[in-house]
Parts: sequence; C-alpha cells; structure tokens
Amino acid sequence: MTYSDSFSETSNPVVERVEMVLQQEPEQEAKPTVEDLSFQLVSLASHTNQLYLQSHLIHLNIEGPIFLSVHEFLKDQYESHIKQFDTLSEYVRTLDFFMPMCARGLQQACKSFKHVKSYEMRDMLTVYLGNLEKGGLTAKDIQKTAKEVDAIDIENYLAEYVGDCFKAAWFLKATLRG
Repeated sequence: MTYSDSFSETSNPVVERVEMVLQQEPEQEAKPTVEDLSFQLVSLASHTNQLYLQSHLIHLNIEGPIFLSVHEFLKDQYESHIKQFDTLSEYVRTLDFFMPMCARGLQQACKSFKHVKSYEMRDMLTVYLGNLEKGGLTAKDIQKTAKEVDAIDIENYLAEYVGDCFKAAWFLKATLRG
C-alpha cells in the first residue's frame, strides 16, 4: 500500500462534508416578483418627482455668466422629469399596484435623495448631477428586475430612462468643467 492509498481507505468526515457540499446545487436567490418591481418603480418615480422639483427650483434660482443656457437646459429637464414621473407611475398601475396619494408618501419612498444646500451655481448643479446619476443607476438595477418578471415594456422604458439620465449628466459635467 502506498502512502496516498492509506488516505483513501480511511473515512474523513471533513472531506465527506466538503464533497457533499460540492455536489449540492447552489442555492438560488429568490426570484423577484411583480410586487418587488412595483415597489422599485414607486421608489424611482419618487426619485424622479424629486428631480423634477429640484431642477425646476434650480432653473428659477440659478445666476451666473451662463444663466441663459443652463436656465433653458433645466426647463427641458424638469419638463422631461414630469413626463418620466407620469410614465413610471402608469407602469406601477399597469402592474395593479397603487402610487402614494401624497407628497409625504412619495418622500418616504425616496429617502436618500440629496438636497441642494447652497445657492452657488456649481453647488446646485453638482448635487443635481449626482441625483441624475443615481436615478440612472437605480433604473439599471430595476431593469434587471423587470427582465426577471418578464415585463419587457418596463424593461425597454427603463433603458430609455437610463439614457436620458446619463445624457443630461454628460451635459452637466461638460458645463461644470468649463
């Protein structure tokens, strides 16, 4: 008998346990549900509503040498955000779930939104930029859930939403670098 053969004849509980674990199927994460998707969409709609309000207020309060171009850009943004809010809310309703009935309900669905604390143009736009990027990243995550529950209409809309967020973020970055 060789040295290595001596190991194979004895029973080793640790080795047996490792072999058993390796043979088992990996545990699957719980598949997301339509309810999960609806809650995520409510949160994104709330975030979008906050983007609407923030972009509109910055549009009104911004001052500086590039006032006119930023003022016009933000007008396009807040008009876009209100349409996005409406579309996201309609998708929640197509899933047979309700939207919150008041501003407090919307705010509770979006607690991590960053608020502007300064009237300085760069500060206002930087906070808004961060919120835009967060919205785009959040929509990417929700898009995965939409795919899992086979909600292709929502999945496709979220791709458009992501594109809108990151295109606007690019415009702001280019403006802030100038």
